[in-house]
Amino acid sequence: MRAMWKGSVSFGLVSIPIQLYAATENKNVSLRQVHEADGGRIQYKRFCTIDGQEVPYAEIAKGYELPDGEMVVITDAEMAELPLSTQRTIDVLEFVPLESIDPIQYDRTYYLEPQKNAVKPYVVLRDALHKSSQVAIAKVAVRQRESMAVLRVHADVLVMTTMLWPDEVREPDFPFLRDDPPQIRPQELTMAGSLIDSLAEPVFEPEKYHDHYREALEEMIEAKVAGDETTKPAAVTAKADVVDLMAALQASVDAAKKSRQSASEGSAAAEASDASEEDEKPAKEKPAARKRAPKSA
Repeated sequence: MRAMWKGSVSFGLVSIPIQLYAATENKNVSLRQVHEADGGRIQYKRFCTIDGQEVPYAEIAKGYELPDGEMVVITDAEMAELPLSTQRTIDVLEFVPLESIDPIQYDRTYYLEPQKNAVKPYVVLRDALHKSSQVAIAKVAVRQRESMAVLRVHADVLVMTTMLWPDEVREPDFPFLRDDPPQIRPQELTMAGSLIDSLAEPVFEPEKYHDHYREALEEMIEAKVAGDETTKPAAVTAKADVVDLMAALQASVDAAKKSRQSASEGSAAAEASDASEEDEKPAKEKPAARKRAPKSA
């Protein structure tokens, strides 16, 4: 594992330097978007919706859109100036029983590793926390966002789980909660309880369960590889730049106008030529042309 954050755990006058690691990882099979015909990867391009130009990542800022559509632009430099006292500190605020926290507030979990000169105070806090049968409530800032967090012991390691703020948890507001509750017969409640008892286990053993969808997807990929059902995308010979939509549309409009103008000029020239030839014909020939017309009809 690679440390993603360095700071310290602070409680009272004690400060323990630590390193933070993501405790979980996504095991989903990573699939790319490709062209079905030749396996070429699909690429995207960041462009400004106003001028249609591609925007380098260094020029991208954050924006807060107001209700009237106006945009408040905030640069990375301005974000860095915001006060964030917990940016490099896990600040312990209090200790509470774990069961007093509703799991709906949990967000992401991290392992805390002590730095070389902080193993002893780390172990003291770990053992004291484990003995107390309580967890620590703290505040911390990870990725420029301040969160509440829970510190507890898992597998002899201090574990931190960030939590949602109270106003980030939605209130369940469903019509059936406001209606009169349905009448439940005692027999129905007893039957439901019997079903729960029949499926009850003394402890939760997550190892019993498997991601069957992921396993099936991996087997399908392995079968395609074994059966030589793979596609080697051809080498890119032209620039792989995504065509700018506004530029393409403008070019199409210009081409259409040019084509229409050429056709119009050609038609006008043809009419002028016909008129000139008609004027140059002798007058005696005109009646003859009129006499021949009925014969050809």
